[in-house]
Amino acid sequence: MADPIIATAGLNMSFGDVHALQDVDLEVPAGRIGLVGANGAGKSTLIKILLGMLNPTGGATEVYGTSAQRHPLAVRSRVGYMPEGDCFPPDQSAADFVSYTAELGGLPASESRQRASEVLTLVGLAEERFRDLGEFSTGMKQRAKLAQAIVHSPELVLLDEPASGLDPDGREDMLNLINRLGDFGMSVVFSSHVLGDIERTCDWVVMLNEGRLLRNEPLAAIRASNAVQVVLLDDPAPAVAALEARGARVRAADRTLDVEFDTGDPFVEIRDVLAETGVGLRSLGSKQTTLEDVYLAEEEYTV
Repeated sequence: MADPIIATAGLNMSFGDVHALQDVDLEVPAGRIGLVGANGAGKSTLIKILLGMLNPTGGATEVYGTSAQRHPLAVRSRVGYMPEGDCFPPDQSAADFVSYTAELGGLPASESRQRASEVLTLVGLAEERFRDLGEFSTGMKQRAKLAQAIVHSPELVLLDEPASGLDPDGREDMLNLINRLGDFGMSVVFSSHVLGDIERTCDWVVMLNEGRLLRNEPLAAIRASNAVQVVLLDDPAPAVAALEARGARVRAADRTLDVEFDTGDPFVEIRDVLAETGVGLRSLGSKQTTLEDVYLAEEEYTV
């Protein structure tokens, strides 16, 4: 891995008796990073620690090699942040607000106005940029929040549930915008509990559950699977017993089996077992692993 843009060591965060993060060790490369987990998994807490908005109860955090706790302003100068909740003054226009955030990001006033106009056009708010933010729909507010996060051209953008509350068309537009951020040289941390959105936009996945790190690896590695999916015509019990006797790990759901072997050719092993047991075969093929499959399996393992 190239130098990580985010690194944590022994990261812990507690709120009284609630352990939001527990011993999280991370190294994350540049790119589009999906931060996934159920509500309450610790995603928003991790983002706020990366921004220096929260001080962890233990461990260390660095963004681009800079401590987020000791030098939060240095970190924020390189980072954009799209919060999950509303953050707008209702009686200010989108153009004025995004121009103001551009100045906060270090742009001179003369340039901020032009940059705000360009970014609002990019996110699809060209015609609405002079309307008051209090008049915006949920979808328009999400676009405006993205605009204020990227107006100062940060190296890294932290997006906390950016597609939350959007209708299907709005969600599609937001995912397309997230995919385009890489064209401008920005890395993205996309926090979501909707695993399908992460699969469509990200190339690296950080998976949390109840504050613990489950996975931290490329999406391609998570999708890669040695499992073979077998759909049978008959009672699967004899085939399951014979496969397990040969050392296979078998997950059965009705007449559909997910079969994994540590060694050998799984297709040959399955063929031989079906021939021995006389169990009829409907279909046989490599299993396409999804993030949901992995998350549910990891969650079951950690319970």
